[in-house]
Amino acid sequence: MNLPSFIWLWKIAAWSMGLTLLAYLLLVLTGIWMFQERNSPHFPSFPWFLGGRKQVRSLHYIIGITMVSLVLLLLAIGIVGTFGHFGSLGHSSHLVAGLIVVVLVLLSAFSATQISTRRSWARPLHIGVNLILFGGLTWVSLTGWIVVQKYLP
Repeated sequence: MNLPSFIWLWKIAAWSMGLTLLAYLLLVLTGIWMFQERNSPHFPSFPWFLGGRKQVRSLHYIIGITMVSLVLLLLAIGIVGTFGHFGSLGHSSHLVAGLIVVVLVLLSAFSATQISTRRSWARPLHIGVNLILFGGLTWVSLTGWIVVQKYLP
């Protein structure tokens, strides 16, 4: 297939990646806020319009679910677009970077659901995976930009 039939797909991918990066940033901010509230008795509560700790946790979960959905959408777009354009996968390191990001995001989401006082391993795993995810998102963004350059006139 020729590229013009896939332009709409690449536009969806670009918006999805931008929103994924925004979601990651918002997750970092809300995660830091939750950490500060939990560990500092004098830390001010989250802005009144968000309603406090439980609402911040709910917001963190909603943004996380959105990010998981966006990453899975990006995976689907990458597979469909690459197969449609090239007929096979594995034309650049973007595939490896993308798969690593998908695994890290899913591992982060799983560990988030396990966080409790009875599972002391879940919170450090969640935070550690998300620190590594920063590098993965950087890598997938750079390799994605290289891939995009192939399609621009």
